[in-house]
Amino acid sequence: MGLYTKLPDDIQEVDVIIAGGGATGCVVASRLADADPALSILVIESGINNYNDPMVVHPAYFYSHIAPGAKYALTYQGPKSEHLAGRQASLPIGHILGGGSSVNMVLYSRAQRSDYEAWKIPGWSADEMLAYMNKTETYHGPDPEGRHGHDGPIQISPSKFRSHRLMDDFMAAMNRVGYPELEDINKMGPTNGAMRTMSYIDPEGRRQDTAHMYLHPRLQDGKHPNLHVLVESQVERVLIEDQKAVGVVYRPNPLYQPGGSSRTVKAKRMVIMNCGALGTPPVLERSGVGDSKILERAGVPLKADVPGVGHDYEDHQGVMYVYKSNLTPEETLDNFNALRVDHDVLIRNKDTLLGWNSVDIQAKLRPTDSEVAGLGQEFQEIWNRDFKDIPDKPMMIISPVGCFPGDPSTVSGQHFTLVGWSLYPSSRGHIHITGPGIDDSLDFDPGTLSDPRGTDVKQHVWMYKKQLEIARRMEVFGGIAFDLPPFPSGSKAASIEASGPVADIKDIEYTAEDDKVLEQWVREHANSIWHPMATCKMAPKEKNGVVDPTLSVYGIQGLKIADISILPSNIGCNICNTSLAIAEKAADIFIQELGLRK
Repeated sequence: MGLYTKLPDDIQEVDVIIAGGGATGCVVASRLADADPALSILVIESGINNYNDPMVVHPAYFYSHIAPGAKYALTYQGPKSEHLAGRQASLPIGHILGGGSSVNMVLYSRAQRSDYEAWKIPGWSADEMLAYMNKTETYHGPDPEGRHGHDGPIQISPSKFRSHRLMDDFMAAMNRVGYPELEDINKMGPTNGAMRTMSYIDPEGRRQDTAHMYLHPRLQDGKHPNLHVLVESQVERVLIEDQKAVGVVYRPNPLYQPGGSSRTVKAKRMVIMNCGALGTPPVLERSGVGDSKILERAGVPLKADVPGVGHDYEDHQGVMYVYKSNLTPEETLDNFNALRVDHDVLIRNKDTLLGWNSVDIQAKLRPTDSEVAGLGQEFQEIWNRDFKDIPDKPMMIISPVGCFPGDPSTVSGQHFTLVGWSLYPSSRGHIHITGPGIDDSLDFDPGTLSDPRGTDVKQHVWMYKKQLEIARRMEVFGGIAFDLPPFPSGSKAASIEASGPVADIKDIEYTAEDDKVLEQWVREHANSIWHPMATCKMAPKEKNGVVDPTLSVYGIQGLKIADISILPSNIGCNICNTSLAIAEKAADIFIQELGLRK
């Protein structure tokens, strides 16, 4: 038992290897260890240990994790794209024990009932997945319908710190544009409104990541002697013999341990991939599992022809709209992010600000019929096909963020940001290897805004207009702090006063020419919202599936995947909650297959 930066020489073989100690890997390892403490388990994580790290346990440090050069994140970049006006999409992901759960925004956000039902996979229905969601959590909010868990390892709480004026003002503005306040948009029912957020924090404001809530307690309790965790180590490939996964080859991560050499460790019973939507496909392909043509070009001998590996990447696409405000320094994170307050003093005093993620409201919204019609015939067709008859399916999530989300040294004063993101874009991307080695470059293209009909851009046109009408109706609104689209002279869309709240507000009128300008502006500003998924889908192989409903990789015995890459299709939420439910479900599947006692 132990947590290592170098694996002891006497650990040459274990029962189960878990490749990736991220959000899902920590859950799966812990549940397997509970099921049978005699089962030897090795978790291999490429990032560092997160234990009691202040930048992990205090959610206020979130913005440091998405900043350039972030210590606990890896940033993937796509190619320069005509769909993004020549820009490169960028995507930071967690690179630390606990993965995204250690660095994300801690927003508690569940998928819709219709998301799970759309999968049409036995054993993975909405009600079955709800049971696993509840298994993870202890919910400290109202639950009159009994839709939440109350005795799980992860606590779900409202933040003790709130920016009350920003929160109340945004909710009032939502009401003014026609959306209601809802008690709970996470009960897997109809939703077209806003709620005051719950977060992955305990009542004292400490982050509830899966390493601290699942893995570390078992490493420390003396009851799980065969649970081993190796950090700062990268899995290069899975060893496959006679179509069976029998181990992995890994190396010390050169970011932390330069000059190390590769080592093999064997798995007697199972290898479980938990490297995430961007990490799992390259490991599979370097192991010989993937599209035969891609592997041939990369110089990797084929073990199993599974064309869906790395195919049909999905994400959420968003824009951050920054506004000046009349908020005080005590009502935003701007001073905290700009280091204008002493962080050591805040930590020593257990200041409640440290437990705040800067987001007090999340709204899931649908456009009106007239707004849909105004986006054109092609968009109307997409709406009729994918949304119209599914009333619980939102098109956008929007939240007020209590700070300037970029480099705080470039601005002064206090800001708020409206973050709007599309939930079911039609664009698709891919991630593949280009060579057999772990250091060979990846062919990653998220495909942001690449759908040929342009309907993803149309969604953002609607979101731009909607968020602006909300902002203009907020009392804290102090003017626009982003570059307005270059609307033509005389356009009513260009005549926005940027000096303070607007009295007697009427909706801005846009012409067809304005919409064209907006479409180009969207291409110049939209980016990933950091929710990669669906690169190793749970689906039939002939439909680009990579795993079956038992999470077994097609063509390879004893090789499983248990991370967000297995999603069959997109989901209308932040992805942490669904990741945890997948992990709990996966653990039950593996426990049954391994014949372990519960």
